[in-house]
Amino acid sequence: MRIDFYQLGSEVSPYGVIAALCSKLIADGERLLIVAGEESMLARLDRQLWSHSPSSFLPHALSGGADDSRQPILLSTGVDAPNAARNLLLADGRWREAAQHFDRTFYLFDDDSIEEARAAWRSLAGKSESERHYWANVDGKWVEKA
Repeated sequence: MRIDFYQLGSEVSPYGVIAALCSKLIADGERLLIVAGEESMLARLDRQLWSHSPSSFLPHALSGGADDSRQPILLSTGVDAPNAARNLLLADGRWREAAQHFDRTFYLFDDDSIEEARAAWRSLAGKSESERHYWANVDGKWVEKA
């Protein structure tokens, strides 16, 4: 399993990062589950994905609908993946142990959740099946730092 830690700075919008990751995964034919604990964050993300770019369409839905299993991108408060996603994006800075059951996890965190991210990084250090990557935004570009 691969876990990509993305440290968001004050100048980086999580919504822009999420939209960019969604675009890449959709282009690769992958499915994604996006998790956040607050419905308000999911609602805002839903709006952002609809209006991300006039030239691209990011097919997605909020979980709880009749067609959850058909959605390439599903937004949810829980980590179960009715859309059979093997990719998970933790959007709210909270680590969830269930992330270890996905092929790839994108973990976004900011200054408010940096201690939780550090604890997750350390807890994954001794697991041979974990491939950890740490990304930071430097001058508007994502640079792998570890």
